[in-house]
Amino acid sequence: MKKYLFILIAGLGFGVAQSQEITDAVRYSQENLTGTARFRGMSGAFGALGGDLSSININPAGSAVFNNNQVAITFSNFGTKNNSNYFGNNETTKDNSFDLNQAGGVFVFKNANPTGNWKKFSVEINYENANKFNNSVFSAGTNPTNSVDNYFLSYANGVPLNDIQNSTYGQLGHGAQQAFLGYQAYIINPVDATNMNNTQYVSNVPAGGNYYQENNVISTGNNGKLSFNAATSYKDKLFIGINLNSHFTDFRQSSSFYEENSNPLTADYTVTNLHFNNELYTHGTGFSFQLGAIAKVTNEIRLGLAYQSPTWYNMSDELTQNLVAVSSATGLPDTNDVVNPRITNYYEPYKIQTPSKVTGSFAYVFGKSGLISIDYAMKDYSKTKFMPTNDTYFIGVNNTMSNVLNSTGELRIGGEYKINEWSLRGGYRFEESPYKDKNTMGDLTGYSGGVGYNFGSTKLDLAYSYAQRNSQQGFFSQGLTDPASINTKNNNVSLTLLFEL
Repeated sequence: MKKYLFILIAGLGFGVAQSQEITDAVRYSQENLTGTARFRGMSGAFGALGGDLSSININPAGSAVFNNNQVAITFSNFGTKNNSNYFGNNETTKDNSFDLNQAGGVFVFKNANPTGNWKKFSVEINYENANKFNNSVFSAGTNPTNSVDNYFLSYANGVPLNDIQNSTYGQLGHGAQQAFLGYQAYIINPVDATNMNNTQYVSNVPAGGNYYQENNVISTGNNGKLSFNAATSYKDKLFIGINLNSHFTDFRQSSSFYEENSNPLTADYTVTNLHFNNELYTHGTGFSFQLGAIAKVTNEIRLGLAYQSPTWYNMSDELTQNLVAVSSATGLPDTNDVVNPRITNYYEPYKIQTPSKVTGSFAYVFGKSGLISIDYAMKDYSKTKFMPTNDTYFIGVNNTMSNVLNSTGELRIGGEYKINEWSLRGGYRFEESPYKDKNTMGDLTGYSGGVGYNFGSTKLDLAYSYAQRNSQQGFFSQGLTDPASINTKNNNVSLTLLFEL
């Protein structure tokens, strides 16, 4: 036990090299379609409408549209289906989860002076699960050329043999730790084992191709947002508002990679199969603000404009790894090399600045019978940054993000038609890929529909939303980067119970 504690402390002291990647920054920069069932049923096109507890996510002026106090709670079922193709082999995974997705209330204070221009003031507190991370992707197939040995070689080449032979895992930075794992499992060997200054390594995996590989990635967690809103109405023609948002994220990802080959054995031991496991835990908090206005041009036409600031996150990462490799030789028993440091790497805290967003909106209201609403938002993902920006590692990652990420547009269209106490809703959503190379992550297309019933002081809303997107998932960030093609389909059912107070 004392030895284990010592190694852990060493890991805390020396394992400070960063391991953050572009995919991490994009994950926290994206927002999903969340909120009340009415909001979801219209694909979130509420920038010029307001009057819904989730509308402040688009335009904080929306709370001033309310005439009465309201509270609402929303439950949702999230379903995700991933179809993976890796070198011609297809695999499918499905996930379902149930969650309290939204809870909040708005309180309206009307001006007692009937001749006053400022007609009312509203405050709202609203919680939403801005992004649910529950997901699993399983990919499997036979790679004709590349083995995972390239991953370990990419980190090892340039690292002195003395560093990985005479140091513990916990005394090394992230890159040298990967070299340490590959060396200790005999996946890689030094070119000159007698020279402690050797910096070049060769693979112990037999050449010849046809490496059967499996990669199983399971993610869980949430990205929650708690919004504090204030808004006011001028002559019931101009509505302005502000949000102060508190963000918190909790993300866990477990990845298990397996590889085997059936290449001819030799008199020397070579690796025939291996398991490589990684457990990542990221947690943190953040802050953002929003400003918005809605103009009631006529009784039918409304225009909206909103600004969403960057979100400034303070994040911390924890990583554990282990590796098992089996080596075989002609006429000799197999060897089982287990490298399990039993160490959690606690990396230095860091910050992420996500991009800001501007949304312009138009709505046409057909009296009390229905409406149609259109939102268009712009967000420049190339402005995403890891901080501190003067960190040597972050300089490289930030430069890469500015080159590979893109400025995007998002279109949301929603409509509602009322028949007595019933409301029928539908929506469409299109979001451009944050990557210039749309093969890495494609555009998102989504549809939604919903129904609501007004009991008077109580309302019940039900919505269904669907979205699909194609992407490519490399198993590792370097070395073995051959991607699996992933088609992701998300299905969501939401139920909202709303009370007027």
